[in-house]
Amino acid sequence: MPQLGESVAEGTIGRWLKQPGDTVAKYEPLVEVITDKVNAEVPSPFAGILREILAEEGAVVPNDADIAIIETEDEALAGGTPAAAPAPASTTTPAATAPVAAIAPAAAGHEALNGPAGSDERPVTAAPEPAAAANGPATTAPAPAASFATAETSAIHDPNARMTPAVRRLLREHDLVAAQVAGTGHGGRITREDVLAHVEALRTGIAPAAPASASVAPAPATSVPAAASASAAPVAKAAPGAITFPPGADEVLVPMTQMRKGIAAQMTRALAAPHAYVQMEIDAGRLVRLREGIKKAYQAKEGVGISYVPFVVKAAAEALKRNPTFNAHWTDGGLLAKRRINIGVAVAVDDGLIVPVIRDADTLSIHGLNLAIADVANRARASKLKLDDFGGGTFTVDNTGYLGTNLVMPIINVPEVGIVTMEAITKRAVVVSTEDGDTIAIRPIMNMVLGLDHRANDGAGGAALLRDIKDWLEAVGPETSVY
Repeated sequence: MPQLGESVAEGTIGRWLKQPGDTVAKYEPLVEVITDKVNAEVPSPFAGILREILAEEGAVVPNDADIAIIETEDEALAGGTPAAAPAPASTTTPAATAPVAAIAPAAAGHEALNGPAGSDERPVTAAPEPAAAANGPATTAPAPAASFATAETSAIHDPNARMTPAVRRLLREHDLVAAQVAGTGHGGRITREDVLAHVEALRTGIAPAAPASASVAPAPATSVPAAASASAAPVAKAAPGAITFPPGADEVLVPMTQMRKGIAAQMTRALAAPHAYVQMEIDAGRLVRLREGIKKAYQAKEGVGISYVPFVVKAAAEALKRNPTFNAHWTDGGLLAKRRINIGVAVAVDDGLIVPVIRDADTLSIHGLNLAIADVANRARASKLKLDDFGGGTFTVDNTGYLGTNLVMPIINVPEVGIVTMEAITKRAVVVSTEDGDTIAIRPIMNMVLGLDHRANDGAGGAALLRDIKDWLEAVGPETSVY
């Protein structure tokens, strides 16, 4: 199980895309994993044959735990995966009988997906060994397969719970019970798609499909927190962003979705870092003229529009080269500087916010950044993000300005140590100095706010970084190439 983001400790197996006996290619999608924020397809780290699934659909699996065994071509030529040497009778356990040679590639696969920690980071001060090893191969013994499969097995054979734990959780999030939902899976099993279709039907006012069998017993109702129980508030049964008050009710409880739970946990953790802020005004006149001058031809040639975001990401990437202490993570041992510049771009989705990562942003042109940003934003909103879209970010750009904001105080995406906002570009009267003296002119101005972790950097360093971003943006012009 790879780590899908610095703050993510576990994932739920959503759907296996391959079955035991299937041949898989390296990097071919193998399994869908559900996290607090989004679903992601995990690619196979090896080419070979999927021999065994250790974590069934619906199982909640911690990072680095083994979820499957893949027999590679080398192992097949050698006569298959050898079994582990027998342990003494007094200490033999089910876990000890797992094939050692099969477990080793699984651990190596985690390193292949996430990369060795030492290749891309350098401690500015003495960072502790555990922090440096966090992205390396797993060293803990794998849990027995049965421990992951227990919940799924009981869900299949228990007539009162014919669904996976993930589906039961989805029912609870929408205050539904199993008897309300028509199952289309094998034997009338309720799937995730069945629940979402039922919720959408309720939202649009269309009569949802009736359950095919009354034998499906209701799932346990969601337990209401004590604070909510005290007020006896009814639970809202509305789509995200809408709240419906039952007749006679003055308040309703809006349950948290898994995404909101993940955001709440991450924001609480992030605010433990001491934040400081630096704000500057950017004269965006040259930037606006450049974009306005090329956007029609660019759209016609590339088939996609070009926004201001790739320009700001490019400016940030160039500025981070000159201010490397902001391209880093904070650890208990000190500042862990990163060689690669991987910039996260905040993307608003229906029920929250996610931050996919543009890797090696400093090596991309403005055009390359524009395509990469459009790609991850579209896939984020369609819940089609890939494993490589998560984790490893070293700095974040937040485009709050498209909503019309002029001054936002952003929260750092810890363990990163910096985040910059780009606000709305608005025309303002400003004082312009010329050879003939000062004059008042109308200019398109964009505020930018840099949030910094004060443990890692001070205000002077933040001002230097933001000034470099400002200088780059104000220097663009007709001669600036987007390719």
